[in-house]
Amino acid sequence: MISLNSITEAAQKSGGILYVMAVLLLIALAVMIERFWALGQMQAQCSAWVRDIKGIRHVDAPELRARVEANPQAPAAQVVAVALEHDLDDTLEHFSNRLEEAVMDQAPRVDRGLWVLDTIVTLAPLLGLLGTIIGMFNTFQALSSPGAATQQVTGGVGEALLATASGLFIAVLGLIAFNALQQRVRIVMHQLERLKLMLSNRMYPHYRVDPPKRDPVVATSSAGTGRPQILQQKLA
Repeated sequence: MISLNSITEAAQKSGGILYVMAVLLLIALAVMIERFWALGQMQAQCSAWVRDIKGIRHVDAPELRARVEANPQAPAAQVVAVALEHDLDDTLEHFSNRLEEAVMDQAPRVDRGLWVLDTIVTLAPLLGLLGTIIGMFNTFQALSSPGAATQQVTGGVGEALLATASGLFIAVLGLIAFNALQQRVRIVMHQLERLKLMLSNRMYPHYRVDPPKRDPVVATSSAGTGRPQILQQKLA
C-alpha cells in the first residue's frame, strides 16, 4: 500500500512534476466548483425569467423592470433590460438585432474559465508522461550502478507509474467535469436565445397597426334592377 511518505519521496525524485500536477488538480477543482455554482445560478435565473415572460403579453410590464433592478448583473436581466430601454421609433428588426447583441455579450461570461479546465485536461497526461520518463531514467540509472539494490530499481518504476496514474486521474476527472459544464453552458445559451425570441414576439404588438374599418360601398346595379351591390375595397 502506498503511504504518504512514499508519495512524498516519489514527488521529490520526480523533478517537481508531481508537485506541479498537485497544483493543477487544485486549480481544476477550484474551477469546477466555481463554474458549477455560477452556471447553476444562471440556469435557475434564466428559467425563472422564461416562466415570468410567458405570463405577460407586452414587454413594458412594470414587474419586468422591478425584477431587472433587483438583480441587474444576471445575464437574463441584462437581455431584458435591452428590451425595456428600446425606443419604439426604431424598427422591430433593429430591436431583434440589439437583443442578439445582448445575448452575444453574455457568452464570454457564461463559458468563463472553461479554457483553464480544457488546458488542464490536455496538459495533465503530458506531465504524467514526462514524470514516467523521469522515473524510468532513474530506474536505468539504478540498474547501471554496480550492486544496485532491488528497492532502487522498483522505486524508479513506482515513480513512473505514479506519475502516469496521477496524470490520467486529473485528465479523467477534468474531462467529465468539462463535458458537464459544457452541457450547462449550452442550456444557458439556449435559454437566452429563447428569451430573446419571446421578447421579440411580445414587442410585436407595439408595432402592429390595425387596418381601419371601412364600411362597404353600396351602389345601384347598372342593369337598373335596383338590387344593391357590395363593392369590396382593397386595403393597401
